[in-house]
Amino acid sequence: MELDVIRMVLPVLVMIGIGYFCNRKQIFDMNGLKGLKALLGDIMLPVMLFNAFFTAAYSVRVVVVFLVVFIGYGIAIALGYVLRSAVKPYGKYLPFLLASAEGGMLGYALYGLIVGSQSGFAAVDLGQTVFAYTVWLGCLTSVDGEKVDAKALLKNMFSNKCFLGMALGILLGATGIGDLVMNSFAGGIVSQLISTITAPISAVVLLMVGYELNLKKELMGPVLKTIVLRLIIMAGLLVLANMIIFHLFPFDRELEIALMVLYALPAPFIIPIFSDVGKDGEYVSTSLSAHTLVTVILYAMIVVYGMSVL
Repeated sequence: MELDVIRMVLPVLVMIGIGYFCNRKQIFDMNGLKGLKALLGDIMLPVMLFNAFFTAAYSVRVVVVFLVVFIGYGIAIALGYVLRSAVKPYGKYLPFLLASAEGGMLGYALYGLIVGSQSGFAAVDLGQTVFAYTVWLGCLTSVDGEKVDAKALLKNMFSNKCFLGMALGILLGATGIGDLVMNSFAGGIVSQLISTITAPISAVVLLMVGYELNLKKELMGPVLKTIVLRLIIMAGLLVLANMIIFHLFPFDRELEIALMVLYALPAPFIIPIFSDVGKDGEYVSTSLSAHTLVTVILYAMIVVYGMSVL
């Protein structure tokens, strides 16, 4: 089993290391990184999300998982507002670092490496994604004093290609069109096409994570507090989610691993995109970078657990 763990964890560490090396040696600059992000965010991730929800099995359990994850992150963001004084003077961004997760750029990649398929992560990512583009994004936008209304939230949602890919996948999957297509003569062609487009996602994501690693020593006090608070809250949500879901439905090991990966992830990387973080930018980026390293450690632990039971 030790070799299996090394086989799954080592590529993650190596790709992050290569990304960090690319930054230090300027093998490609920030414009190159922007190009990778555009390729990932505009093409690869939307296709991956479309496929995950296009081929997902829809049931009462999916609805329950959605509600558990969505409400759980609602509790997390509320606790973030209560605990803002713990990381003065950066407290206004604490709620957004304690809630939601970087499912698109990290969760699917890590889950897929453990289970062998990324589609199973969709069951837990649905609640996270909808929460991120409604409650989380609405609250984040209001930090800068911008008026938040339904029109603005809808505009943000439907201008994001990842959300559109997910929404289209849900529409076709929930109506049964996905099953019809995949069981037809075109199923093999569609699968191969999607597989070709999405194959590089894990490597590209981890490369970007390594490139953007930025650990500021002077910020490590509030950053460590932020990480500890998030870990405590996410651990509580994981226990609660397992208790509720597997009390109502038969135990599913792959779903359990999906939940473990979800609650091990850092906050969404898009905070600086939707908010003018200003002087708090280094605190936000350092918190995301440091928690990404913690996620890799947690990932190794999840791999050990997964290899022992799958």
